[in-house]
Amino acid sequence: MSKRVIVMNFKVSSESYQAFSEVKQLVMNRKLKGEQMAVVTHQDDGSHQFKIEDFMDFTGSDNASKGGFIGMLVGVLISPLAILLGWVGGSMIGATRDAKEINEAQDIFKFLLNKIAPGQTGLIVIAEEEDNRPLNKIVFEQLHGEITRFDFEEVQAEIQKAQQVTKETKEKAKDSWEKSHTQANPTEKE
Repeated sequence: MSKRVIVMNFKVSSESYQAFSEVKQLVMNRKLKGEQMAVVTHQDDGSHQFKIEDFMDFTGSDNASKGGFIGMLVGVLISPLAILLGWVGGSMIGATRDAKEINEAQDIFKFLLNKIAPGQTGLIVIAEEEDNRPLNKIVFEQLHGEITRFDFEEVQAEIQKAQQVTKETKEKAKDSWEKSHTQANPTEKE
């Protein structure tokens, strides 16, 4: 049993909230070992921001949505890196919506932007499953949604890479800015 990042998306936003409630029951009935869960909305105002609408930490450590793993994942999606890499450009937003066509090498960030389109709401769960049938039954049969599972450690590595690239990019931009302004105004140094 390995830890997974489980992404669920539905045609109607209210179904994400229904799934939130159903997953909570699975965890309470010990059919799923959940750590964190969040309903997220991809803002439809042109900003391509993701907003955590509802959040639950099952571990008892009371991680806030922004300080938890899901908060870090969403944080990468709304970072300047997402814009620099073109994740929020038209080519990604208009990409295929068929789960069978998703390239295995595609990272979770691009996947989330594709699967939870602007104006849509989805559910992200960090959990361990001994049996995926209870969750599949809720998502596929009851709510007619889609579900995709990612290996937690791979997603964690992607988040760490994105955070490192963001840090390095900020440092380079700051250095470049300072250098260009020092050269433009040499008298300020004297």
